[in-house]
Amino acid sequence: MADDDLFASPKSRLTTLLLSAMLGVFGAHRFYVGKTGTGLAMLFTLGGMGLWYVYDLVMISTGSFRDSNGLLVTNWEQDNGHIPGTLTAASVLDELDALRAEVNELHERVDFAERMLGDPARSEKRAP
Repeated sequence: MADDDLFASPKSRLTTLLLSAMLGVFGAHRFYVGKTGTGLAMLFTLGGMGLWYVYDLVMISTGSFRDSNGLLVTNWEQDNGHIPGTLTAASVLDELDALRAEVNELHERVDFAERMLGDPARSEKRAP
C-alpha cells in the first residue's frame, strides 16, 4: 500500500473532473466533494467570474484538488467510502456488529443441529 493511498479521497477524480468541466461555474464539483460553503460561493459568483472555475479545473486535472476532509482527490475510480489503511471507531464497531450477528447465527444453527441429533423421540419415529 502506497503512502498516497492513506491520503486519497474516496471521491472519484473522474466524476469531480466531469462535474467541474460541465457545471464548474456553478460549483457542482465542490458540492460533490463536500465543500458546500465554497460551492455556494462559486454558485453565486459564477465560478469567481470564471477564474475560480479554471483554477479548480487545473487543480483537479493535476490531482491536487482536495475534498472537504483535506484528502487529495486522486483516484480515478470511486472507492466506496473506504480509505485503505485507515480505521475509524465507527468502521470498527460496524465490523464488530456484523461479526456478532454472524456468530449468533452460527450458534443458532449449531444449537438446532445438536437438538435434532440429540432428540431421542425423533430417532424412534424414524425406526420401523
